[in-house]
Order: sequence, then structure tokens, then C-alpha cells
Amino acid sequence: MSVRKKLEDDSLKLKAKPKVFVGLSGGVDSSVAAALLKKAGYEVTGIFIKAWHPSFLPCDWIEDRRDAMRVCAALDIPFLTFDLEKEYKKEVVDYMIAEYKKGRTPNPDVMCNKEIKFGHFLKKALSMGADFVATGHYARIVQRAPYNVNMHGTTKKLQDTRYTLQVSCDSEKDQTYFLWALNQRQLSKILFPIGKYEKRNVRKLAEKLGLPTAHKKDSQGLCFLGKVDMKEFLAHYIKPKEGKVLALSGKVVGAHPGAVFFTIGERHGFEIDNKKTNSRPLYVVAKNINKNTITVSDLNPESAKESQISEFKLSDVNWINETPKKGKIYKARGRYRQKLFNVKIEISGKMTKAKLLKPMTGITPGQSLVVYDGKTCLGGGIIN
Repeated sequence: MSVRKKLEDDSLKLKAKPKVFVGLSGGVDSSVAAALLKKAGYEVTGIFIKAWHPSFLPCDWIEDRRDAMRVCAALDIPFLTFDLEKEYKKEVVDYMIAEYKKGRTPNPDVMCNKEIKFGHFLKKALSMGADFVATGHYARIVQRAPYNVNMHGTTKKLQDTRYTLQVSCDSEKDQTYFLWALNQRQLSKILFPIGKYEKRNVRKLAEKLGLPTAHKKDSQGLCFLGKVDMKEFLAHYIKPKEGKVLALSGKVVGAHPGAVFFTIGERHGFEIDNKKTNSRPLYVVAKNINKNTITVSDLNPESAKESQISEFKLSDVNWINETPKKGKIYKARGRYRQKLFNVKIEISGKMTKAKLLKPMTGITPGQSLVVYDGKTCLGGGIIN
């Protein structure tokens, strides 16, 4: 073989090598994701996404970016920074603040995945020649199995181009709750390399591969807030206004700094008059934004019945692969890591309702209801 021919063959092989841009947060999960993809033969580029960060909080992103750079150096892969600060502020932070002002409790991580990581990041990566993007999420994307069709008397097996979102092999770390808003187009271009591993094994892989993030602690809280209290953050954008704390009877039993700062099921942040030392914990079971009141209860068997909900509407609904079947019982959760409960989904025109087989407390407007069929995440919607 001539040198010229060999160079041409090598060039063709290089062009055939799929390119993937990996979102590196500076943590161990995304670091291992990048390492696994390089080992699998992908042409990997590490990307640090610069999100918005409030000026009044300590700045952690510089150190995270430095760790992401160290990972790229260890793996000998290119490193780039995508500045999505303006997009993050508008589509995640402003959305979150607006929702709180309406008295709802949004989940910014859902919006971050939908609009930033698998919205702007994905779009920019593809425009730069990437075939896929990848992250360190604990979830799995599975292409549907081939199926048979009869064409002119001949049976042919066709590859199903649809994708399903499956729960992670590590149930404690599963992050499909934050990914329910993704669609087929996005799933076809996303890779979740660590979805088949348990967290402890991801740590071991990082150590084995000599990654500088192998022993880095997991981040806590929102990506732009960290461990800062949500009320403290919101107080910079929403003026506190003292209101009344009510018992289920309507009696005033205390005070609070503003109904917009509270979520259903919360038990901290309000003051109770004449509280006994042996009294049971009190939880927010209702709030009235117009009157600036919150209602609390100790959720004893009798009072719990008054604050339970058996059905509610969903907005911004997204079904990833197929629409829930009428009358079928599915599993669902209304907040991250909540124990799954039974639910039926009723769809009538543009209206979607969730009907609980057993009434519950703690159903929070603004949060996501995510629906599961076995290990498959069907999708979900925003609780109204």
C-alpha cells in the first residue's frame, strides 16, 4: 500500500469517527462519561457550560471550570467553554423567580436540562460538527427494538427510530425526574454513558482511570445557588412581606415573611405563637398569595384528610415516546426521589388530568409530575 493510499484510508477512518461534545461540570460523573466515550472510540471534546451566577453569592464556577480543564488534560482531549450565561438567566432563573411570584414552586433543574443542556448546548454543538452531546446524568436512552412489517407479501424487519428514556441502574441516583421534558429529536442526539453504572462503580472507574476528580465531592443544591437557602436567594428579587400563619380552622397562629417563599409540605421558615415544646411538627398545607397567608397542619390523621388531593391538572405536558393509555395504572412522583405512587392519566382534548388512586398531601403546584411505566419514563407535566 502506498503512503498516499494509507493517508487517505486513515483520513476516511477519522471522518467516520463520531464526534461527541461532553458537558463537563467539573465533577466525577461527567469526567467518567468523557473517559468512557473516548475509550469507546468517539472523538471527544470537553465543554464547560458557563451558567449565570448571582453577584451576591460566592463564585464556585471558576474552580469547577479548572477541574474540567484538568480532566481534559488527563484524557488528552480538546477543551472549550460555552458561555450560556444570558440564556440561563432568561430561561431558567427569570422563569423560576416569575413562578415563585405566582405562588408556585418551579423545578429549575428541569428547565436547565430542557432549555440549556439539551437546548442551546445541543444546538451549538451540532452546528459545530458534533454528532452527539453527552453528560454525566444517571439515566439511559434506549432505541426501540426492530419490528416486522408486511410489504407486498414479504415480511421485512425495520429498525424503530423511536427512543425511550429509561431509569438508571442506580435507583438512588436516577435523574430521569429532571429529564421528562426531552423529545425524540433530542434523545436521538444524546448519550448518557454512566446510566448503566452505580455511583460507587463510577468512583472506582475514575480512580482506575486516574481522573483528577475521582475524589471530588458531589455538588449540592442548584447549579448556580449551591447550598444557599432558596428564601435568601429569592429575597433579592421578591420583597418580603409579613403575613399570617393560619391553622386549618382559620385561626391566626403565627407569622411568616411572605407566602411566595413557601412550598406545600415545607416545615421551616415561619414563626408559631405559643408553640409547645412537645408539639408535633407543622407543615404548610395551603397558601393564598392574594391574602398573603399560609395554612399549616401537623398532618394528624384527621387534618391530613382535609389537605389531601385526589386529582389535579397538568400543563406543559410532554410524552416522550407514547401517550399514556386510558384506564391504565402507572407509577409517578411529584418531586425528586419521592416514593412512587399509583396514578391514572386522563387526556381530553388539550386537558390532561392526573388521578391518584390514593389521595395525598404535599402535591405542589409548579413542580413536575413524572410518570413511569416500569423502567420507562413516559414523560410528565407541570402540576397545576
